[in-house]
Amino acid sequence: MAELPREIRGVMVPVTDGRVLLPNATVAEVISYTTPDPIAGAPAWLLGRLSWRGWRLPLVSLPILTGRLADESRMNARVAVLKALGGNSGMPFIALLVQGFPRLTTITQELLIPTSDEQPHAPGVRAEVLVRDDRAIIPDLDVIEGMVVEALAA
Repeated sequence: MAELPREIRGVMVPVTDGRVLLPNATVAEVISYTTPDPIAGAPAWLLGRLSWRGWRLPLVSLPILTGRLADESRMNARVAVLKALGGNSGMPFIALLVQGFPRLTTITQELLIPTSDEQPHAPGVRAEVLVRDDRAIIPDLDVIEGMVVEALAA
């Protein structure tokens, strides 16, 4: 059995009302926010579609998806383009509305402390953790991608 790495490179991504922790390899690029094209009948967390390098990316608001906010400011916002992991050739990337630039961080098992929250996590959240005194959400990208596919099919 292969030994797991002792540390991985991650990024702390600021979103409204918190931070998101992602593996560095999932972030393709951070771009300026542009108003997305609306998607008829889409849930509030699916903000529309953006053009990026020839792709039409679905733009997701994680705070709205998880129920932390009803709406999210787009003033000075950015967009993190994430590599989709589900193998859907029609949607190899998903866009995430963010409120600044990601900060690189090295994650080790000792630095990643699960919070003691006993409540079940919201859809799209794999875990809530502390990293060097910063509270962060680890999103469940597979679930989010499935929710986007389902919302676009409706």
